[in-house]
Amino acid sequence: MTVVTALLQASSLLSSLSQLRTNGKHPWLPLQIICVLLACKESLCLQYYRQGASKLGTLAAPKLPKFLENNPIINGFPWGSKGASTSDPYTGGPDTGVIRSYDFTVARGTVSPDGYSKSMLLINGQYPGPLIEANWGDTIQVTVNNAIYGPAEGTAMHWHGLNQQNTEWADGVPGISMCPVPPGGSFTHTFKATPYGSTFYHSHYSSQYADGLWGPIVIHGPMNYPYDIDLGPVTINDYYHKGYLTILEGVVGTDLSDENLVRPPSDNNLINGKMNFACGNSTGNSTTGICVNNAGLSKFSFTSGKKHRLRLINSGIAAIQKFSIDNHKMTVIANDFIPIVPYETTIVTLGVSILLSIPIFTSRMNAYSVQVGQRTDVVVEATGNPTDIVWMRSTITSGACTEPANQPYALAVIYYEDANTNSAPGNASVAQIDSTPPCLNDPLSDTVPMYPIAAAGTNTTVTMNVAVAVNSTGHIVWTINDSAFRADWNNPILLLAKSGNISYPAVDADWNVYNMGTNTTVRVVVNNLSPTSHPWHLHGHEMQVLSVGYGKWGGAITNPSNPERRDVQIVPASGYAVFQWQQNNPGVWPFHCHIAWHVSGGLYANIMERPTDIKNVLIPSTAYENCRNWADYSGGNLLPQIDSGL
Repeated sequence: MTVVTALLQASSLLSSLSQLRTNGKHPWLPLQIICVLLACKESLCLQYYRQGASKLGTLAAPKLPKFLENNPIINGFPWGSKGASTSDPYTGGPDTGVIRSYDFTVARGTVSPDGYSKSMLLINGQYPGPLIEANWGDTIQVTVNNAIYGPAEGTAMHWHGLNQQNTEWADGVPGISMCPVPPGGSFTHTFKATPYGSTFYHSHYSSQYADGLWGPIVIHGPMNYPYDIDLGPVTINDYYHKGYLTILEGVVGTDLSDENLVRPPSDNNLINGKMNFACGNSTGNSTTGICVNNAGLSKFSFTSGKKHRLRLINSGIAAIQKFSIDNHKMTVIANDFIPIVPYETTIVTLGVSILLSIPIFTSRMNAYSVQVGQRTDVVVEATGNPTDIVWMRSTITSGACTEPANQPYALAVIYYEDANTNSAPGNASVAQIDSTPPCLNDPLSDTVPMYPIAAAGTNTTVTMNVAVAVNSTGHIVWTINDSAFRADWNNPILLLAKSGNISYPAVDADWNVYNMGTNTTVRVVVNNLSPTSHPWHLHGHEMQVLSVGYGKWGGAITNPSNPERRDVQIVPASGYAVFQWQQNNPGVWPFHCHIAWHVSGGLYANIMERPTDIKNVLIPSTAYENCRNWADYSGGNLLPQIDSGL
């Protein structure tokens, strides 16, 4: 049976089911079920469905342009004469007048990213989710349709690192900027594509994105280092075979005797949603279901003599990643959304939600770390021969300062233009030597923003002490100043502040609200009293990172004339980080660890910024309508909020 025949018969099958409806919509049948119903060959079904129906990590994945051309063009670019070293990527953006619209349907489906069959939460049937692409200054509009049933769940989609100037209602954090979208409901987010660079979106509803609710975002902007080919997103994520709610029951539970419950090890490590898994070896992992060996690795193409841009995104749940390419050096050109003075490296460290863009430049170091949520853009020059085949690698770092992994090694294959794409790399593909510390980003002195902003003086300094504890009911919690956060999905704090309610004495201990008043600049010292590192993330802003170290901060600022800026930074175990930002975006902004299990345990605070000005922020009526719809749904349903809600 050919793919075309299978899909034609599937279309006929769906037509015959057209009278069946769920909440007014036709039921969605995953391709895997269609394959079974049509009795097509397993090899065909696995090839087209098993790993999530996304082109990411395949040789058919499109190369990205320098910018989208269906825009008004001024001086050769959609952003006109604005440059990486002359315009602040956060506050100096253009307004192109162009709207980029996307429609996402979130539903359950069974896929096998590494060969292990798992029920996941998918966006438009894909894992990873669809790429969002825009030019700097465009308007992005995404409608999220919640079709999660069996069982039903709410959802809320967050756009990581986008500063949401005057649009916090679109930030997608339930209980803070919005109510969850109820099953059968829809919500449209509208926000500016600023700043520019590489990032991702993910569900912020509990730890839901551990079950697949995430995808990449690319916002094209001024170039700060030349390259020839943009290979697009390279997502890296730790991957769990158990469902997120099952894992959470242990993470925030009362059984402290089993470390695998309290600190759940991941089962695999994926690049662009793909990796093999040793199905027959179930020792030390949670694999107990249907599993197929040799699911397949992601593949990329290099052209000899050309410079390739890779947009590295740690879209994982808990792991610090060490990324490298055999036989090749990388030039780091951006951290998170901040273009930096390029430098050369062989290892990139990515924390959860860290993004990196890398081209080749000066030789200043041999490794770079990316934590959860971090991104790094790099440029890699293809210095090999036309028939070369080399490994791309990412390894979950090990040690007490990070989260455990049963299978920490992710592999993908890079094929030069004349290589046999059915072959694997041989002995000529030589791995890089990693001598970097396991749980730290690069030294602050090595990451210099291209657009300089000096560290301003401030008369407001807030200290936040991070710790892990057992609460009065015997549950494990993560605390800031002895308080673990818990959201109220029915009462978003932003909407309360909009109505003038900025004091919550009955629940203040749970909501962790820090009112920063009208101060123009805020400095926060995060003291990590716990034995593990934390990738710290701020919504709505870029943070200046003034100092990072072990012990207590002594008051010195690294590179005060132009300190590092990013939206995620590792706070080391038994150490500290000092952050500073300008209060130029009125709202209630999440400030939290980006390890999903930690924020589920309460490691989260709210920064209330210029509260009197929040009343002037325009919030559309659809935000209030969504809350009414959620109230109607939750009023008649017992909702399992076993964690912080985020």
